[in-house]
Amino acid sequence: MRYHWLDDYLLHKRSVTKDLQPVWNWVRYQIGGKMFAAVCLDPENQPYYINLKVDPAEGEFLQSQYADILPGYYSDKHNWISVKPDGMVPDDLLMDLLDKAYRLMLRGFSKKRQREILHLTCCGTACTACGIYQKECPGCNACQGKVFHASEGKACPIYACSVQKHRYVNCADCRELPCAIWRATRDPQLSDEEFESSIRTRVQNLKEL
Repeated sequence: MRYHWLDDYLLHKRSVTKDLQPVWNWVRYQIGGKMFAAVCLDPENQPYYINLKVDPAEGEFLQSQYADILPGYYSDKHNWISVKPDGMVPDDLLMDLLDKAYRLMLRGFSKKRQREILHLTCCGTACTACGIYQKECPGCNACQGKVFHASEGKACPIYACSVQKHRYVNCADCRELPCAIWRATRDPQLSDEEFESSIRTRVQNLKEL
């Protein structure tokens, strides 16, 4: 297979898991327990198709443009395509299609479930990287934004704006990211440099989705 980067590329996406479906002999890539891409293996364990979820209109267009893109093999041919692993589909196009397949499957879950699957707060903080996670705080998603630093009984202002007011999955849906509310909820223990670094990290976490 010419796309040797594919496995690393997919496993670097947040919350992606990988397994082998032995009956089909497919290497499956999943988000939230649902497959969005797969490498189909032959009896010698060599790839013969890369299957991925696709927007139906885009899938139809791509099949008209590339001989190496076909209707999904052993899949719903309306919502899946197959890419020949030794064909001529450009790497950057396949990466873009894999990104879209990941997002399509993720967005099939409820907004609440999406936040749980990603293990990110609505502002892009990875709860598992926080020193007080599961000690003083169960996590933003679990407590519906009523984190330790918020006013008693109330959600963090960011959660209140993003999730409760605007009904976003997270702040990535907001055009003002990062907004004034982010800066107003600054951790006073952080230096200016540390705070700006935290903002860049959180924005990057959200943009990678």
